[in-house]
Amino acid sequence: MDSIKYAVVCVDDDPFILQMLAFQLTKVVNQKHTLIEYFTDPSEAFLNIDALVEEKIDIIFIIVDYQMPEMTGAQLIRAIKSKHPKLKCIMLSGQANPISVEELLQEEMLDSFIAKPWNEEVLFQAIQPIIESLEA
Repeated sequence: MDSIKYAVVCVDDDPFILQMLAFQLTKVVNQKHTLIEYFTDPSEAFLNIDALVEEKIDIIFIIVDYQMPEMTGAQLIRAIKSKHPKLKCIMLSGQANPISVEELLQEEMLDSFIAKPWNEEVLFQAIQPIIESLEA
């Protein structure tokens, strides 16, 4: 039996967005070795990321929405990066604060920004180099 080595974490307060991501990610992520986790609660996602790291599961990338009730995606990314600075973060949002996004990009905390509604190809272009870097 193949064991789980990797994880992908998606955080968005809209369950429909998470369903769409699930559909799209299963096309490009090898689920034999990769767990794909979906969260509507950023705090729960943060705790789960810590648990995955403790279990020695490498997180390939995290996809985060900007506008969420409990905290913004920028706040979540900053919290994640303060504990796990090497994690790859992608923001997927239709209501992101452009200044916050630019700051994250300049501080190299954000690997990609994708505007909602997104095109599947744009998503794949953002994650493909990250996935390929694992295979190298």
